[in-house]
Amino acid sequence: MTEQVVTRFAPSPTGFLHIGGARTALFNWLYARHAGGRMLLRIEDTDRERSTDAAIAAILDGLDWLGLKWDGEPIYQFARAARHREVAEELVARGMAYRAYETPAELNQMRAIAQAEGRFARYDGRWRDRDPSEAPAGVAPTIRIKSPLDGDTVIEDRVQGRVAFPNKDLDDFVILRSDGTPTYMLAVVVDDHDMGVTHIIRGDDHLTNGGRQKILYDAMNWRLPVMAHVPLIHGPDGAKLSKRHGALGVDAYRAMGYLPEALRNYLARLSWSHGDDEIMSTEQMIAWFDIDDIGRSAARFDFQKLESLNGHYLRAKDAPDLLATLEAALPYLPEGEAFANSLTEAKRVQLLAALPQLKDRAKTLNDLIAGAAFIFAERPLPMEDAAKALLGDEGRGILKDAHPALGSVADWDHMNLEAALKDFAAGRGLKLGKVAQPLRAALTGKATSPGIFDVLAILGRDESLARIADQIGA
Repeated sequence: MTEQVVTRFAPSPTGFLHIGGARTALFNWLYARHAGGRMLLRIEDTDRERSTDAAIAAILDGLDWLGLKWDGEPIYQFARAARHREVAEELVARGMAYRAYETPAELNQMRAIAQAEGRFARYDGRWRDRDPSEAPAGVAPTIRIKSPLDGDTVIEDRVQGRVAFPNKDLDDFVILRSDGTPTYMLAVVVDDHDMGVTHIIRGDDHLTNGGRQKILYDAMNWRLPVMAHVPLIHGPDGAKLSKRHGALGVDAYRAMGYLPEALRNYLARLSWSHGDDEIMSTEQMIAWFDIDDIGRSAARFDFQKLESLNGHYLRAKDAPDLLATLEAALPYLPEGEAFANSLTEAKRVQLLAALPQLKDRAKTLNDLIAGAAFIFAERPLPMEDAAKALLGDEGRGILKDAHPALGSVADWDHMNLEAALKDFAAGRGLKLGKVAQPLRAALTGKATSPGIFDVLAILGRDESLARIADQIGA
């Protein structure tokens, strides 16, 4: 019987769910779903000073928004501290670890000597083979693992290939602090083993940790999970993605008006690909994803590509679905509260009618709100500079003549409005665009908008004629 694949996402709740963490979660989720397995969630909250309930809530909310549902209940690492201590004591009892009684001053001296000699600072193993009876009074010991002294510790990584760590560089690191709290290195190994994790997919900044963790797996005679260390995400300039490149948290992308399915699709394509496919449904990503196809090179985050992809997903939605998506997102968008307060049932009907045109010009949900502003604007309309330029003497003269022509339209719909304005333009020897430009400015306060016949139909007879009248003093 084939063993079930179990992956895990294990964030530290010391801040938001950053975009690199979101991709790690996505890769773990995709591989688990691809293999018919499970993805578990572990909150690594052992840093009690920096871990916050708000950060935990942000992580859970971010994963939920991205549609990355984990299996079972979240596991909290701090609650398992007793189990971690139990394993540390077992390692001591089996001679695979030892209590070390060096003082902070002795550790500082070791570092100073190493620095003076131009060496990497490492523990010198002074308590490795000493009898505990020699322990100084009043010093609480740490517990250190007995790392191999010779040869290499080797990981066959599914992304990075064969990685060998010289054991001379992997010193007897601490697994239990002098206050009895486990270190990250011990807690991760114990938790992954106890949770039945079969595949560890994480950023390649953890690659060195992988070497140390293998030492712990070997010491406990536990099977090492498959490891896949994924290259980090870089900014457009090739440097590691940082705050100066723009938003880092998933919540920030949500506030910028991106759709979760677009962000999922975009993140999946960072360091992984399936041929030349750019746009992939979730079902396709699950069917195609394999960790062996992840590249070793760092991916570059490209906001323009993300915007373009998001625009595709916006346009693919029909008007009712897009309106529901927009309404659900309003609490998280900068202008969302004001927009929601203006969304009466009558305005909602108008917005629904406008969305087929608005979505063609939008790349984000915030673009949709900006494009729909003309529906909610109150008279007299505020005018953009470009719109003011269209309302000079000539533009207002056209509006003055067009006002009665439009007022005579009996059935106020797209077809009749188009016929009336075309007749009006032809009767004055004008191109339709020459008529549409000042009309657009008067109706929307902007120089760009959906098609002028759509704008007229969406606003309705009374509001349209009133807005034109405002500009001609009628």
